Amino acid sequence: MAIDGIKITSQGNAARGEYRAEVPGSEAVGRLTWIARGEARIADHTLVPPEIGGQGVAAALVNALVADAQRENFTIVPQCSYVEAQFKRHPEWSDLLAATPS
Repeated sequence: MAIDGIKITSQGNAARGEYRAEVPGSEAVGRLTWIARGEARIADHTLVPPEIGGQGVAAALVNALVADAQRENFTIVPQCSYVEAQFKRHPEWSDLLAATPS
């Protein structure tokens, strides 16, 4: 079940940053953190407290990251298992995946 009114904000600098999700009626905050590597952002952690879990908060955070990548022309390294799973569910995002050396 998704929550209406999730407020997503982002903050950061050239090296690192995070997306924050605030849910109406809760003090809990969901977070997706990233670290810059060249023209890519490594999505390293998605953290959603249990009291706001299971309601689409993590998906909203990933969607915000993807929207920014499309708008700002950066690529994403899905280091976090949740972000990686979302990329597998959304093959239309494949052009946003950073090329990683094998």
